[in-house]
Amino acid sequence: MRKYVLLSSEVEMDIPFQDVDAMQVVWHGNYFRYFEAARSKLLRKINYDYTEMRDSNYLWPIIGAHLRFVQAARYRQRITVRAELVEWENRLKIDYLIRDADNGTRLTTGYTIQCAVNSLTNELQLVSPPVLMARLKAYL
Repeated sequence: MRKYVLLSSEVEMDIPFQDVDAMQVVWHGNYFRYFEAARSKLLRKINYDYTEMRDSNYLWPIIGAHLRFVQAARYRQRITVRAELVEWENRLKIDYLIRDADNGTRLTTGYTIQCAVNSLTNELQLVSPPVLMARLKAYL
């Protein structure tokens, strides 16, 4: 079954020296930083990045994350990180794909899941708050 992608965004970046380990490949924890760059760009498209989330009295902690390595990324390699919003009604699920920017080789896939928490009451929201739905509707 093919997933429905409501919104997507891409960023390109070069792998910096400080991101590689002694084996000369990107240390596994850094891939989440690359996901974050694409996720932030995606959320800015609908004017609901972290500043706007905070100002709307909702926190969106990551409650789940998954990463699958296909091939190692290396120092100075140019990569493209794609983020796709695939769930938004009850939570935010964003899928990621990291590819070599020059030849398109798939390097890493993954996803993150975020749920809204009312910052005034600390209550978990079982459906996405109206502010998110309004931002998505305005974008579409």
